[in-house]
Amino acid sequence: MNNRHLYLLVGFLAAVGLVIFLYKILILGFPLLSTAKSDLWQVEARLTMTVTDEPVKAVLTIPRTSSRFVVVDENFVSRGFGLTTGIVDGTRLATWSRRHAQGRHTFYYTATIRQLTSQAATTGITPAIQKPEYNAQQQQAADALLALLYEQSADTDTLIRNLLKRARQDQADENLRTLVPAGLSLPKTLGALSRLLNYAGHPARPVHGIALEESRSNIPVHHWLEVYDNGWKAYDFTTLDYLEGNYLTWWRGDRDMLNLRGARIEHLTLSSQRNQETALKSALLAGEQKNPLWQSFSLSSLPLDTQHVYRIIMMIPIGALLLVLLRNVIGIKTFGTFMPILIALAFRETQLLWGVIFFTVIVGIGLGIRFYLENLKLLLVPRLASVLTIVVMLMMLISVISNKMEIERGLSVALFPMVILAMTIERMSIVWEERGASEAIQQGLGSLLVAALGYLLMTNAFLNHLIFTFPELLLAVLSAMLLLGRYTGYRLTELGRFKAFY
Repeated sequence: MNNRHLYLLVGFLAAVGLVIFLYKILILGFPLLSTAKSDLWQVEARLTMTVTDEPVKAVLTIPRTSSRFVVVDENFVSRGFGLTTGIVDGTRLATWSRRHAQGRHTFYYTATIRQLTSQAATTGITPAIQKPEYNAQQQQAADALLALLYEQSADTDTLIRNLLKRARQDQADENLRTLVPAGLSLPKTLGALSRLLNYAGHPARPVHGIALEESRSNIPVHHWLEVYDNGWKAYDFTTLDYLEGNYLTWWRGDRDMLNLRGARIEHLTLSSQRNQETALKSALLAGEQKNPLWQSFSLSSLPLDTQHVYRIIMMIPIGALLLVLLRNVIGIKTFGTFMPILIALAFRETQLLWGVIFFTVIVGIGLGIRFYLENLKLLLVPRLASVLTIVVMLMMLISVISNKMEIERGLSVALFPMVILAMTIERMSIVWEERGASEAIQQGLGSLLVAALGYLLMTNAFLNHLIFTFPELLLAVLSAMLLLGRYTGYRLTELGRFKAFY
């Protein structure tokens, strides 16, 4: 292939990508920056179940408009199932039902929610207390437990914390177990605790919701207790402290999030995403009106979980372009072609500093063991398999030790690509034997440097927004790679070495 053919291909790819990019900016009004934030959130619940009996009925709690959040729009996807929504005891419920069903089924609930305020609850009229109807045994247990709690507390705040602490203990006292039997789900446990507090004259209610973050899938449901003490105060059931962060109230009360009959639940996942700017939402709406076919094939039309995956995957070509520049133009030596990029992806979970430490420890220990295996005169494939097994054992050991030392980051070492680590150890040992320790260490440090720079580039918020919103820019990235593929000039690290030739 001659240079003209290559230049025509590069120019064509770059032109197509830039034309689409300019069309979305100038015609559809897509924003170039992601700094203008809005208060719109998109939340999604995905329920997957397998039918075990007939008929089938699934009841899911869904958010409702409150003083902090307004449900602007919502959509339900349930093929072949009947759908009804309603409010029962102050909780919104979505009910899917079908008399005859077989196999595996997936339901989607998506809502657009506008956040009105993030301020804490203010003081106001004291809410009415709804005292529970305890029997004689429960009243006796409640009086004895409350007397003990009042004796060991100084105010309402310490009273609540002492009660929650007792409820979280595996071996609670007999009075508490009379009111809060063991084995209850968290919603029902908080419901029983709120009834006890209402019995004591403290208005309380169990609340359940999710943390609203920029872009996250598989969000766990958080449970807390709201108690009125000159204003509603939220107590985290896990930490026994005030609830901190931006949380969406999904439902209140002691009802479980999902009640299923005639089927077996496989997955119930929640996702959230903040609309990065009002201009982007307007551009998406404009795209649906001006060119609905075009918009239907955009990444924004995918489910939220899939969007989160592509936000990571689409940054890999950016890291690959960086690798091409550093290796072919700068002249930095690395082990393998894509190993630094895969390590950079692992750094997303471990963070940069801990990732470098884990990588250095595993490769260093593995290299020492690899030199020992050399004395055993093993064949190539069994030797690689042995190194891989050793890497897995080292990762397991680091996780166990980190857990004992309460170092949370150490648990994320399991996300390292173990096959790549094993091949790195093997390649480094061969270079060490053939070219010496200096060359092996240079390539190892070069790999770490490229991985660190790749991590910083691939986690850049602006680039992440740019590539996800304008995926056509990957055509320009591809054209740059093709163009660099014909580069045969000096590398920057070789200028001193070949100084006599120019």
